[in-house]
Amino acid sequence: MALAPRLQQYLTRKGIAFEDIALEPMANLDAAVIASGEAQGNILQATLMIDLQGVVMVVHPFDTALDEELMTELTGRRLQPLSSQQADRLFSDCDPGFHPPVGAAYGLTVLVDQDVLTLEQALLSSGTDRSLVRLDRRNLKLALADAHEAHVVIRGPGAGSQTALSLDDVATQLQKLYRLPPMPALALRILRLTANPEASARELADLIELDPSLTAQILRYARSALFNYPGQIQSVQEAVTRVLGFDRVAHIAMGIASVRAFDVPREGILGMDQFWRHSLYCAFLCQHLAQRCGGDKSLAYLCGLLHNFGLLLIGHLFPAEFDELNAMREANPEASMRSLEQQVFGGSQQHDMLTVGHGAIGGILHRLWQLPDAVVKAAGVHQQPDYHGDHENYVLMVQLANAMLKEQGIGDEFNPEDSAPLLARLGLDDSDLNRLNQEMDRVSGDLDTLARSLTA
Repeated sequence: MALAPRLQQYLTRKGIAFEDIALEPMANLDAAVIASGEAQGNILQATLMIDLQGVVMVVHPFDTALDEELMTELTGRRLQPLSSQQADRLFSDCDPGFHPPVGAAYGLTVLVDQDVLTLEQALLSSGTDRSLVRLDRRNLKLALADAHEAHVVIRGPGAGSQTALSLDDVATQLQKLYRLPPMPALALRILRLTANPEASARELADLIELDPSLTAQILRYARSALFNYPGQIQSVQEAVTRVLGFDRVAHIAMGIASVRAFDVPREGILGMDQFWRHSLYCAFLCQHLAQRCGGDKSLAYLCGLLHNFGLLLIGHLFPAEFDELNAMREANPEASMRSLEQQVFGGSQQHDMLTVGHGAIGGILHRLWQLPDAVVKAAGVHQQPDYHGDHENYVLMVQLANAMLKEQGIGDEFNPEDSAPLLARLGLDDSDLNRLNQEMDRVSGDLDTLARSLTA
């Protein structure tokens, strides 16, 4: 019988029945898994994490990776992976690298991914380099009886190691390796017009009316029930002067024109249809937050509208990886987007720059497009909790809007956040949040209709 002594003693003492599957001696656990011929979803691994409070063993399927951000949220601890040498010292009766995912046999606290306990049978390391152990469902539950159960993993291909990069490094690599889309000419002309304090509604209307499709979308926007204008709107200039105002028309027109730089599928949870829905809701909330926080309403609207352009750039440059990210977002609703992006892009040295996240990528693009600094910052750091720095209130508005939208299932994040710290930093309270939610509920149908019209 080729089991590590402590594992064998534990299984015998607990009356846990198992099958010992003999293998030729293997160099590492990966090789043993491949040699077994079993589906990797049925093979368990032990990931060992540590902080000042001690070691935690996380048990999860071999074809998954831990979501470390979710681990922190669940445990309230900043756990870090053990080195292989540290782990081997804990399992002194095992061959190096062959750590049985039965932490109770080694006196360890265990956290098990919830899907493990639904398996009909599972294979796991025996602690030696020449066998695996098979447990049926009943005996697996006995072996993990003292474990805490939670959803802690990302499903999909394993991530490789990543090297930290500065944003300047990322920007340099992106420009060196890829042809980044320039801001479309019409969007650029609108941006330049907004920088001119003497620009008129007539000049803006003339620019927009160069594009019949954009003209139709602006008129549809002005005529929507969002604004309840009682009269007829026959021209873009009337939309500007009677309903929307110069800044709002300029910003929505610039957003619509800018999106044309990207070739991204409409379908999927990260596709263009859902992008527009998320962006319009976020812009709406940011504008209303600015009213309460003393910010510039039109600038806040633009921050919300354009904050997720990094996803479009990823979809445009890397369609295959974007499809994978889309699928993983569907399969892992509890995982953070940062963790999923690291999972998809971290295994390729060519793409390792993208592990900084779509927020940072979008901020780089906005900087290259010479958008306002607040827009650059809101896009670039909206994935960073506890951000402090330039244009902080606009970043917080976007983060709070996204936290609110998560509760509605809108956007690319679905794990709810605690809005209280964001509210406090903006000088708001729960009554402000309730009023914003009520206002959003009132116009949600109109925002959905508008989002559909922008992708039609």
